[in-house]
Amino acid sequence: MLTMRKCLRLPQSLWSLGCLAVMVSLPAQAATVSVTDTSGTPLENAVVEVYFEAAEPAETQTKNIVQRNAAFNPRVTTIPTGSYVAFPNEDTTRHHVFSFSPAKTFDLELFLSETPPPVHFEQAGVVVLGCNIHDQMQAFIVVSDAPYAAVTDSAGNLDLPQLPEGNHRMRVWHSRVDDTQNVWWEGEISDADNLTVALELNAIPPQPPTLSPLQQRFQNATHSH
Repeated sequence: MLTMRKCLRLPQSLWSLGCLAVMVSLPAQAATVSVTDTSGTPLENAVVEVYFEAAEPAETQTKNIVQRNAAFNPRVTTIPTGSYVAFPNEDTTRHHVFSFSPAKTFDLELFLSETPPPVHFEQAGVVVLGCNIHDQMQAFIVVSDAPYAAVTDSAGNLDLPQLPEGNHRMRVWHSRVDDTQNVWWEGEISDADNLTVALELNAIPPQPPTLSPLQQRFQNATHSH
């Protein structure tokens, strides 16, 4: 009623324009996605892809995956198809980054402070990263053809951008759904949904890194203080 009274005070010639201004000023509700396992535990680093008719394709990017404390940071990265990824090494030990994944096979020989040229990812798919020197190091690059792709936060949540009206195809991936890394949940989401997706996890969880004797002594000395 308040909105209608405001419109009726306007001159007849401006009535529709005044109502339109009031309608446009209302905040739009964007869709959100929450990803959990079947017990309801939030899943961080789940990749959500949404397919919709976009005005322009997703722009290619250049991102960094840093090697720090014998781990890849971030553990999961999304990039549009055709993007590049560089692998800076911030450790004092050498790393040898590689992937045998069908979406991208590459091999960066031992390197320390010098960063190899960025790797070009021309094909959509999940790329599993490893290090020939440190077996516990693992990370994932999801190369996506979707207009929108991103990862969930530590609470398993992701706020989507404003989507076109209607239902849109959506896919969700997590590294622990299947050991092949090729299994996706598929469904739909509307432009105003608050959707929760529960994934059945079958892949073996990653093992904690094995500390060297020097690292163990350092950790013991730290805990003793």
